Amino acid sequence: MNEYFLLPLASLPFPNINPILIQIGPLAVHWYGVGYIVGILFAWWYAKRLVTNTKLWPDGILPMKPEDLDDFIVWAAIGVVLGGRTGYVLFYDLPRYIAHPFDIVAVWQGGMSFHGGLLGVILAMTLFSRKRGIRTWTLFDVVAAGVPVGLGLVRVANFINSELWGRVTDVPWAVEFPNGGPFARHPSQIYEALLEGLLLFLILRFLTHSRLKLKTPRFVGGAFICGYGLSRIVVEFFREPDQQLGYLLGTNWLTMGMILSSPMVLAGIWAMVTARQVPQQQPA
Repeated sequence: MNEYFLLPLASLPFPNINPILIQIGPLAVHWYGVGYIVGILFAWWYAKRLVTNTKLWPDGILPMKPEDLDDFIVWAAIGVVLGGRTGYVLFYDLPRYIAHPFDIVAVWQGGMSFHGGLLGVILAMTLFSRKRGIRTWTLFDVVAAGVPVGLGLVRVANFINSELWGRVTDVPWAVEFPNGGPFARHPSQIYEALLEGLLLFLILRFLTHSRLKLKTPRFVGGAFICGYGLSRIVVEFFREPDQQLGYLLGTNWLTMGMILSSPMVLAGIWAMVTARQVPQQQPA
C-alpha cells in the first residue's frame, strides 16, 4: 500500500515563522544564513575557550595560540561554503548543474551538503595547521567540539524553511508542512537538531572536560565524525529522500545520506581506537 494513504487523524500545526528574519529593501537576512554564521562564530569562540584552558592539555601546555583560531575562522568559512556547495552539486543534483552550470554559484537558491562542507573544512585545517606548525588532529579536535551547535541551528532553520521534511507518518507529533503536500510528516529536521546538535555537543563536552580526551589527539574529532554519521543514518530512516534521487539501489530505505555517512562512522571508530595520549614531559 502506498505510504501516502496512511494519513494520521490529526497533526501538529506548522508554526508560521517567516524564513526571513530581517529585510531592508532588497537585502534579506534568512534564518538559514544566521544559523551558519552563529554556528561558525560559536565554534570559534568555544575553540578559543578550549585552547586557553590549561587543565585540558598535557602538562598544561597549550597547543596553539588563540590568535591562530582568529585567523583560521576565515579559512573555515571558505571551506564550509565551497565544500558544502561542491558536495551538493556532486552528490545530490549533478545532472541539473551540468545542464545549468551557472546555477552552481546561485547559493541563495539553497543546496548545501554537510559531507562536502566537512571535506572542505578538513582541507582548510590541513593546510592551515601545516602553515602554522600546529598538530592537525588537535586543530580538528578543538574545532569539532563546538560544531554541533551550528549543526543544530541550521537544522532548526531547515524546519522554519519547511524543507528537508520527513516521511509520512501517523505519530502524534507529526507536522503538515506547507510545501510537503497534504500529508503529516516526521519533523526530521528537529530529530537531527536534537541528535547531531544537542546530544552530540553534550557527548563531546563530556569527553573534553570530564574524560580530558583533548590530551589524546584525534579522539574527540573521531567521536564527532562517528557521532554525526550515526545520527544522520538514524534520522535518514525518518527523512524523505531528495526528490531528484529518491531511494537508491531499488530499495525503499537506502538514501544518499546513509551512503555518505557510513564511511564517517568507520573513520570515526578508527580515529578513536588508534588515538594515543601525548606522553607527559618528564621533570628534569
